[in-house]
Amino acid sequence: MLIAGIGVDDMFIMISCWQQTQVHDNVEDRMAATYKDAAVSITITTLTDALAFYIGLLTPFRSVQSFCMYTGTAVLFCYLYNITFFGAFLALNGSREKGNRHWLTCMKVPEPEENSKKYNLCCVGGAYDQETGKEEVMPINNFFKMYYGPFLTNTWTKVFVILLYAGYLGSSIYGCFQIQEGIDLKNLAADSSYVGSYYDNEDQYFSEYGPNVMVVVTDSKFQYWDKTARKRLDTCLERFESLTLDGRSLVAKNMTLSWLNEYVKPGRVSNPNNETIFMDSLPTFLQQSDFTQDVNILNKIIISSRMFIQTINVSTAVDEKNMLNKLRETANGCSEKLVVYHPAFIYFDQYAVIVSNTIQNIVVATLAMLVISLMLIPNPICSLWVTFAIASVIVGVAGFMALWDVNLDSVSMINLVICIGFSVDFSAHISYAFVSSKEVTANKKAVDAVYHLGYPIIQGAVSTILGVVVLSAAESYIFRTFFKIMFLVILFGVLHGIVFIPVFLTFFGICNFN
Repeated sequence: MLIAGIGVDDMFIMISCWQQTQVHDNVEDRMAATYKDAAVSITITTLTDALAFYIGLLTPFRSVQSFCMYTGTAVLFCYLYNITFFGAFLALNGSREKGNRHWLTCMKVPEPEENSKKYNLCCVGGAYDQETGKEEVMPINNFFKMYYGPFLTNTWTKVFVILLYAGYLGSSIYGCFQIQEGIDLKNLAADSSYVGSYYDNEDQYFSEYGPNVMVVVTDSKFQYWDKTARKRLDTCLERFESLTLDGRSLVAKNMTLSWLNEYVKPGRVSNPNNETIFMDSLPTFLQQSDFTQDVNILNKIIISSRMFIQTINVSTAVDEKNMLNKLRETANGCSEKLVVYHPAFIYFDQYAVIVSNTIQNIVVATLAMLVISLMLIPNPICSLWVTFAIASVIVGVAGFMALWDVNLDSVSMINLVICIGFSVDFSAHISYAFVSSKEVTANKKAVDAVYHLGYPIIQGAVSTILGVVVLSAAESYIFRTFFKIMFLVILFGVLHGIVFIPVFLTFFGICNFN
């Protein structure tokens, strides 16, 4: 659906440029004129889209890397299709029109003595103006030229647009400060799954308890039968129990579970300080207790073993991230070789790097977009406006994402990577149309830009939204998040493309090819 939306958007641009060509020109001339106006524009957006996805490969998350690799490659193939196969279909249709052939049967139709609307519609491709030799402008294009463009370039309208943008930016920045990190694990399952009820019950009845974390002794040379060694290990466990987080205890002191402490209790083993007696009695103890899986023995050597500590007062993603860091720091600071582990740590690890990786991807991508814009849009100021639009849309999406109850996690990070690419599309189209316009004043350039590309931009936006709107009712948090962020990206992208950027460009009337 995503790639279909990108492809259809580029098709709309090409069709719009084709409709601006001379109807009775040779097909080669019409194709040359079409590609002259459309090729650079869709090349800019394709490069920025693909580059945004490939920059996503910098993230350490494998799921994000896979998504970005496949989607970036699909964007390139979609571009190749548009400039080859779709262009070939345009040429074939142009040849049909040139040969006076019917649009459905492709049978040759005699040219009437007088031009008629029926003939134009079925054979030429549509009604056209005999004075200009071009297809007649569609009513919505006339709306952009006769009404919307002049209204947008009115002085008072510009003032209103600036105020509107200030409100948009202020709300976005406020939302950015409200954004929450982390993902609720129940959101990884469908709404109807029992997993949701499990986590809801856990939060309701056991909210004071965090993960039951393994403390693993990884040193196969550790002498469990040595009283001094056991003392050092107990000291390490006591360090875990003394940890605090924001003034609150992080580990319950009376809930640490250690097979070793149970094994060396008086009466369990005749002499736990003797290596032979310790190792000979251990298998029997393990079989008769609940610690069977806590000790890994090979050839009477303990390869590794584990104890459990119970964390408490861990309720938010930030708490989980801080807890993970503190536990690892404590394990590294112990005299013994210890590793802390819990199955949920794979998610907590995301929290530790999600913000830095998101910022890194956005900054790198924005700089890359600036370089591409400078290469393909022949005016530095207009290229800066395109880069500004990227940053502005990203801030808006991030801010309103938070206000729409979407957390910053690996799922939303994927969508923000998409946002980087999509945020440039509409603004790049308008900026390129602005600088390539032959009008002499900045206001007329802006009107000309929205006249030629206002309708294709709306078509592309609507087609993309229709492609993903079905996901708004999905039972999966992942799909609903995808819809929310895509909706925000398209909405703010269109808002920048046909409202903010045309007005801002009029402040710099020097933006042209000369």
